[in-house]
Amino acid sequence: MDISRHVQELQDQLVESTELAGEQAGVIARRLARSLDSSLRLVILQALSEAADEITAELAPGSVDVRLRGRDPEFVVTPPASHDTSEAAVAQEPASHADYAVDGQTTRTTLRLPENLKTKAEAAAAREGLSVNTWLVRAVATALTDQTTTTPLPPTNSGTRFTGWVR
Repeated sequence: MDISRHVQELQDQLVESTELAGEQAGVIARRLARSLDSSLRLVILQALSEAADEITAELAPGSVDVRLRGRDPEFVVTPPASHDTSEAAVAQEPASHADYAVDGQTTRTTLRLPENLKTKAEAAAAREGLSVNTWLVRAVATALTDQTTTTPLPPTNSGTRFTGWVR
């Protein structure tokens, strides 16, 4: 995605807004506009990243990521895994991650993690090329799906040892 035209438009608007103040103000505005190029690109990239995070929350387990290629961002869309639509497969298919979304709404949650767990989550997200938010949404959705579809084995008593699932 070429954002150069958007950066240029913002720079032009800055220069135009100072033309009424005189020629010297116009010269200063043109110099300022050129020096703001990197800052304008960063602000646009941050806005695109936030939008991608919101879209990803709705697509879980699919995702949309923003990557910087040179000076321009590009979107990387990872669709959710396709599902078999046959009647037998649908009857056996576990709940999808999207089943946990309510009316497409998202909420903000403050999560306090021990520093070592936060570091591990950041590393795992980076390995997959995801934001930490996207990685956490997927992890929670997967855990909830696994929780609702896992059938624990009945415990067996073999003397002093017990085997089975513990939650």
